[in-house]
Amino acid sequence: MAVIDLPQWLALAPALILAATALVLFVFDSINPHSTNRTVLSGTTVIGALASLAVAVWYAAAGVGATGIENYGVIDIMDGQFVVDQLALFFMIVVAIVTALVAVASHDYLQDHTYQAEYYSLLVLAATGMSMMAVSNSLVTVFIALELTSLPSYALVAILKDNRGSVEAGLKYFLIGALSSAIFVYGVSLVYGATGSLQLEAIAANLDTAGEMGGLLGLGILMLIGGIAFKTASVPFHFWAPEAYEGAPAPISAFLSSASKAAGFVLAFRVFTTAFPLEATTAVIGVDWTWAFVILAIVTMTLGNFAAATQENVKRMLAYSSIGHAGYVLIGLAALSTSSGDLVMGAAMIHLLVYGFMNTGAFLFVGLAEYWGVGRTFEDYNGLATQAPVACAAMAIFMFSLAGIPPFGGFGSKYLLFSHTIEAATENTALLAAAAALVINSTLSLYYYSRLVKALWIEDPLRERDTLATPTALYAAIVAAAVVTAVSLAAFGPITDIATEAAATVVG
Repeated sequence: MAVIDLPQWLALAPALILAATALVLFVFDSINPHSTNRTVLSGTTVIGALASLAVAVWYAAAGVGATGIENYGVIDIMDGQFVVDQLALFFMIVVAIVTALVAVASHDYLQDHTYQAEYYSLLVLAATGMSMMAVSNSLVTVFIALELTSLPSYALVAILKDNRGSVEAGLKYFLIGALSSAIFVYGVSLVYGATGSLQLEAIAANLDTAGEMGGLLGLGILMLIGGIAFKTASVPFHFWAPEAYEGAPAPISAFLSSASKAAGFVLAFRVFTTAFPLEATTAVIGVDWTWAFVILAIVTMTLGNFAAATQENVKRMLAYSSIGHAGYVLIGLAALSTSSGDLVMGAAMIHLLVYGFMNTGAFLFVGLAEYWGVGRTFEDYNGLATQAPVACAAMAIFMFSLAGIPPFGGFGSKYLLFSHTIEAATENTALLAAAAALVINSTLSLYYYSRLVKALWIEDPLRERDTLATPTALYAAIVAAAVVTAVSLAAFGPITDIATEAAATVVG
């Protein structure tokens, strides 16, 4: 049966499959509340994530949400409260991939953990919220999806109840998250007060009637940017990331730094391209809102990379690194004032896809080190390659790809982002500063990424280690992420076409 012949609500199938998987896990936990059957729990989660991935890929391949294909197109659900297009499907794919990798790795990482079913249920619920963020087309559904993502994430960060660092990180994450949610919802109320609408297209249609409400609308937009900055770990709402990533279980750090960041950016892309078209919004508020993203991009990437370069703790280094990468992706929003905006946004989306593999893999390697009982500093990682060459080779791939070294996927995504930004800078010279900051910060990042590779492969261990175990699931997730990171550059042609088409759909 063709996709178009199915009921419209089935266009949400990738997210609904994740929600159904969470319910299955809840039922299993209610029947056998003390079960520690990791194979059943992680297997159920992986099957649900892969099923969601398969449906999202099927829809994308069938042309759902694509333009110029007969009998297909964007699917509106509940009078436009949800919309399934190529942009939504692209990010649903990213979320499903990261969820599957994290679920596989968690099988070994949670070997002695008490709250097995709760962990996997919360993981899938958070993934459901992220998928719903991708399809949300109203500020109401956006906020609900945002909270569905955030609430399980707070619990996941603090799930190691006997670990003071985990509980403290969860509390800090919750407090900053509550503040950002309050700012976001207050921004929603201001936008509604100025336009009388919450559905994104309706907001855009009513901008010309805002009139004297321009100041109110501008403040509301600024508050929406603040709420989104929290979800993407961008300045100034980045403070939670190092604490949360360091204290959380390593697979959860991977999940939040990759899938959650992608969900935050799809939200930003949709809201600021659909609800606030640049020309109409500037006429009302008197300010080009892309300037806010130019500044945010430069400050975020610079602060993240300079902070990462000063770290001695590997996990915190990766946390600050993830802030830097948020700055790179913000260029996709900064360039929307130009005719090349769709190309820059497409490049940013490609970077998020590749980042989903290389950053998830890097955090999962840290999880493997924690499984072995290795310490947290660079020196503690000295000489690990002599005992675990396969895992350390994978980590080297992740580090060089994150730095943007060829021939890995991170080089391709950064190159596209830089080249398209330079093209867009012919219309907006401020983007030259963003492109220069991208190059400078990528060069700086090579210092601290190569420092870890040096510790793994060149430095002698500080002390003798016992034989290291080979947890199959953790190794499988790390190697799978490394293989995709290593070969993804060869597939950049079709990936670029898909991402550019998805961006063009919303940029218009």
